[in-house]
Amino acid sequence: MKRLLIGFTLIFLFSLTISGCAPGGGGSSPSSKNSSSSNNSSGKQTLEFWYIDPGEKEAVYLDAVKRFEEKHPDVEVKALRTPNDAYKQKLVVAMSGGNPPDVFHSWGGGWLKEFVDQGKVLDITESVENNHFNELALDNGTFDGKVYGLPLGISLDLVFYNKDIFKKYNLTPPETYDEWVKIIKVLKQNNVIPIALTNQTKWPGAYYLMNFASRIGGPDLFKEAFTRTGRGFNDEAYVEAGRYIQELVEMDAFNPGFNGVPYDEGQGRQLLYSEQAAMMDMSISLINNAREEAPDFEKKLDFFVFPKVEGGKGDLSHLGASTAPVWSISSNSKQQELATELIKELTSAETAAAYTNRTGSLSAIQNIEPEDDFIKRIYTIAQEASHLQMPYDQTLPAELAELHKDTTQALFGLSMTPEEAAEKMENEAKVNLDE
Repeated sequence: MKRLLIGFTLIFLFSLTISGCAPGGGGSSPSSKNSSSSNNSSGKQTLEFWYIDPGEKEAVYLDAVKRFEEKHPDVEVKALRTPNDAYKQKLVVAMSGGNPPDVFHSWGGGWLKEFVDQGKVLDITESVENNHFNELALDNGTFDGKVYGLPLGISLDLVFYNKDIFKKYNLTPPETYDEWVKIIKVLKQNNVIPIALTNQTKWPGAYYLMNFASRIGGPDLFKEAFTRTGRGFNDEAYVEAGRYIQELVEMDAFNPGFNGVPYDEGQGRQLLYSEQAAMMDMSISLINNAREEAPDFEKKLDFFVFPKVEGGKGDLSHLGASTAPVWSISSNSKQQELATELIKELTSAETAAAYTNRTGSLSAIQNIEPEDDFIKRIYTIAQEASHLQMPYDQTLPAELAELHKDTTQALFGLSMTPEEAAEKMENEAKVNLDE
């Protein structure tokens, strides 16, 4: 915990430097009023609401805010969007400085738990209708049996592929790793990049480690290592997961220079759109990317669940997933009841339906079935899942999360053995997680 506190302090000091000591630094200017103020200049009560998503998702959130304000005419919501990376710094600064927003975006998991452990997030357990939410998604904002965040969105990690390329070479979606290897070899023989990978920012490659580990060691592997209640991060399943990653690298399954290619700029997706590459392991955000960047490509796009590993304890109902946005409330908000009503509106059935149908995303709200046929297929898979594995880097403490991404990238770069990577993770876990 000392290391975590030092990390937060360093981020705080750094952020003060780049933002001129203002909690609103990072490219956007929030209201100069403290979010805990009871009234604004017009005499209305105010709530400060921070989020990260632009575009149609932002429009959905603001529509929910408008409905809330119509129901509470004496309240004004001051909504502020800040881009993802700047937002993370800004919220740490605001939390550390005692000036956080009333309602804020998180991803649940360890990222939110850091603030929960510091007593900075409101316990909303008594206000939650649990059966309104996907149970596994709600669990990601629940700690020690208490709810601190309500999820609106949920995403799955799937392997997307080009149907035309598969048809051209008589390929069918694999269910096992051995079947996947055969597909990779056929594609290589025909000068098609089997899998597009953009691993400069490390998290895309982390999907492979998490998926292989789950397929080999079963869905409880990570929980045991994280909670220190069984197997550790040096378990043989993690070592074997690293071996599978390096086997794919050595068979040239990925595009050249993948560890230096960023995701956001779109080079990896362009490999798909231009049919230079046949597959990509990615969250369902790829669908919206394709619809915006290459609308004609969608008719060629399909997906399959990460394949099984022979002899492994995992199965195809165990999926990689993430929750976002997860809405939480600052514990020092002076408008806690109103803030609770706001996050209820932000996770209402009406908001969830708009979120799903206007943005092509899945909702963490129960019984919100997408109208879009393609998204509906993914919705069905999510409904039938027996386990959702949230991203390690959103669950682990900051230092261990970064090491997880660093060691995984090193595995892809063949600069570290699977045994070394696993041992580094376990040694750091002993420092960060053991009491």
